[in-house]
Amino acid sequence: MNRLTGSDGAPALAILGPQATRLVKELDRVFAGWGLAAGAEEISAPPLFPVTDLEKFDVYTNFPHLAFVAGSLDLADDRFKPVEGRFGAGAVSEARYGLSHATCYGAYLFHEGEQVADDTLVTLVNRCFRNEDHYGGLRRLASFQMREIVALGAYEHTRQVLAGFTERIQSFAAALGIDLRREAAGDPFFQRDDGRALMQKLSPVKYEFQYGDLAIASVNTHRNFFGERCGIRLESGEHAYTSCVAFGLERWLAVLTEHFGADLDAALAAVRAAADPS
Repeated sequence: MNRLTGSDGAPALAILGPQATRLVKELDRVFAGWGLAAGAEEISAPPLFPVTDLEKFDVYTNFPHLAFVAGSLDLADDRFKPVEGRFGAGAVSEARYGLSHATCYGAYLFHEGEQVADDTLVTLVNRCFRNEDHYGGLRRLASFQMREIVALGAYEHTRQVLAGFTERIQSFAAALGIDLRREAAGDPFFQRDDGRALMQKLSPVKYEFQYGDLAIASVNTHRNFFGERCGIRLESGEHAYTSCVAFGLERWLAVLTEHFGADLDAALAAVRAAADPS
């Protein structure tokens, strides 16, 4: 496994070798398969979006510490050539695109302005980007892959999807011999002084599945936040509710590497056996 270091010297990016790549692809096949078996349709989204789209979701208000942007460069002037591995201030002439820190945004933008069925379910995988204050190899990367299963529709549908996949995650981890804790967490989307913020205090909207101190999966309910922001409606005219199940693929790889050691072929066999216990 070849690792590239960030500015602080810690591993921030990873190039996966053949064994690790096979294992990550198998994990993604398993998680995507769960969604497809539940009736999800698979979609594909780009790894970056117009800043105007991400602004709709308060990304730069609620997650300013994670933000990466992509912009064109002005290299006509030698002052703006890279020095010591970085472009200086003024080199980026504009940054109209944001690098997303979560995969599910593509699902809401895909259905923007549409009417959806009460039991809509989609799945997608994407590369995510996070400007963390520190990195730690596969456990915490600047760029990583996230598979998500996203429910849109009636509120009860979004709740049932999370309940079903919560059980699925726990059973899968147990079959692998991995001890995961289910921990309640906060969602920055609901930190404002409104009804949803109060609802979060009464009933958690995010649960993480943690291996030690590392969250490798989560289930999240957003109520109708994204339905309102993207104008997604139900046949009744009500804004759609949404929820999502997220899997950090490199983080699962990190956990399996710790659990099984350097023998990733053994980890691969275990994943296949856990996914198909018959």
